[in-house]
Amino acid sequence: MRPRALIVDDEAPAREELRYLLEQIGEVQVVGEATNGEEALVLLGSLDYDLVLMDIRMPGLTGLEAAARLRELPHRPKVIFTTAYPDHAVEAFDLAAADYLVKPFDAERLQRAVQRALGAPEPAAAGPPPAAADPAPRSEGGRETDRLVRIPVQREGRTVLVDGEAIVYAAATRGYSSLKLADERVLVSLSLNELERRLSGHFFRTHRSYLVNLRHVRELVPDFRGTLVLVMNDRQRSRVEVSRRHAPQLRRRLGL
Repeated sequence: MRPRALIVDDEAPAREELRYLLEQIGEVQVVGEATNGEEALVLLGSLDYDLVLMDIRMPGLTGLEAAARLRELPHRPKVIFTTAYPDHAVEAFDLAAADYLVKPFDAERLQRAVQRALGAPEPAAAGPPPAAADPAPRSEGGRETDRLVRIPVQREGRTVLVDGEAIVYAAATRGYSSLKLADERVLVSLSLNELERRLSGHFFRTHRSYLVNLRHVRELVPDFRGTLVLVMNDRQRSRVEVSRRHAPQLRRRLGL
């Protein structure tokens, strides 16, 4: 029998569209629908579901609040958040969400999310491209200049442009990238490889999952495995891993 799925969304057209897409990909059987978090918890308490596709902004109990309560269930289903707002993704992944889909999405993207949630094998992700030599800085009258880079971030339905210099580091996050700023994290739909292309110069790929702004490095700390950990100068003094392969080049970049 196919895994059982529950759709949770306060808008009927959104539920209908999601049901249609799930029927198209054929990975799960939709056996329930709820219009808010409270209804979802009632249904989840009466039947063991394998997967919940959950909107976030709903009247009453939000999708994030409902997902937090799933920890109390003896059979905890996997959760895929489906929302028009990308700015809750960090909170969603903190709740161990299987994926976070920003509307509108197509059947192919939904299928990848469902397969990831249910543990089906996915194509192996390609590793980062070989580190390229630093591009020569542009200059005006003998003075080095920096290229202006802005990264678009969605907040409350608005597009906010984040200055590249404000990014302490970027981390790969399940098909998205998380940008660590001085005192917050935001999610962008760009891959880490795309960010690396845009944020060239003093940004350095320390690991397949991390891209670091070298101007925000505070300390280099060797760890017990003989590799390096970077302590950044954000408010939380975040620590970023440096892979063995990238450590020698990083030392050269920093003149060590």
